[in-house]
Amino acid sequence: MNKGELVDAIAEKTGVTKKQVDQVLSSVIETIIEAVASGDKVTLVGFGSFESRERKAREGRNPKTNEKMEIPATRVPAFSAGKQFREKVAPPKE
Repeated sequence: MNKGELVDAIAEKTGVTKKQVDQVLSSVIETIIEAVASGDKVTLVGFGSFESRERKAREGRNPKTNEKMEIPATRVPAFSAGKQFREKVAPPKE
């Protein structure tokens, strides 16, 4: 499902216009990106958490030359699914 299809599905479920849904969804995504980029953690209970994580420097290899190289430390975005989301996707086995 892409963003357009998500907008269509939300508009259908809520009865709100697609234009309004698109504006709200775009604002939500932009706000989450800005918060995570500034170092904040965004938690949506039942859905999951967005945060930035530090990735340590490590040694890697150039796939073309097989030469060793140092990969610098960096910050990366991360998402952790919430319990309700995980259980909906993969129900616990009995």
